[in-house]
Amino acid sequence: MSTSRTNIGDAELGASATRAPGSEQLRELLAPICTDAGYELVEVEFKQGQGGAVLRIFIDYPPDSGKSISFDECTRLSREVSAILDVEDPITSRYELEVSSPGLDRPLRLPEHFRRYLGSEVKVQLRNGLDGRRNYKGVLVSVSEDDTTVTIDVDDTQFELPLADLSSARLVPDWSALMKGQGKRA
Repeated sequence: MSTSRTNIGDAELGASATRAPGSEQLRELLAPICTDAGYELVEVEFKQGQGGAVLRIFIDYPPDSGKSISFDECTRLSREVSAILDVEDPITSRYELEVSSPGLDRPLRLPEHFRRYLGSEVKVQLRNGLDGRRNYKGVLVSVSEDDTTVTIDVDDTQFELPLADLSSARLVPDWSALMKGQGKRA
C-alpha cells in the first residue's frame, strides 16, 4: 500500500530544507499505533531515492499467532499511520508511504527478532564492519545475553557481530524447504 504525501510549503522550502527523523524516532511514534491495531512493528525505513523519498513500514502479527498480514490490513493501517503523520508532521518533504508485511526475506532489527530465527540463514551488513569486512551471510547461531551482539556461522567460522553497527539484516529464504512446505513462517 502506498500513499503520496506532499506537505504544505514543500514548494517554497526546496529540497535542501527537508526534515526527516531517524528510523528510531519514527519507530517510537508508530509502534504504539501498530500495537494498538494488533500488529508488531517489524521495521521502519525512510530512504531518499531518485524517484523521491519512501517511508516503509513493515508489520506482522505477533509471533506464534499463525496469521499472515493481508493487503486489506496494510491498507487499513496505512490510513491510521497517515493520519498520525499528518498531525505529528515528522517529515516535511514529499514522500511515499508504504505499509507492508515483512516478506520471506524479513528484516531483522531487534535482539528478539534474531532470537526468533536462530538456526536460520541470514544476510547481515554492518556500517563500519570488522577487520574491513562489512557483509556476512551465514547461519544465525546466537544472541548475546546482553543483547549487544549476534553470532553467525559463515562456512564453519563464527563471527560475533555488534548490533550497534548493524546497517541491515535479513532472513535468507530457504526456497527448497518453502516449496516442500517445511520452511519457518517468515
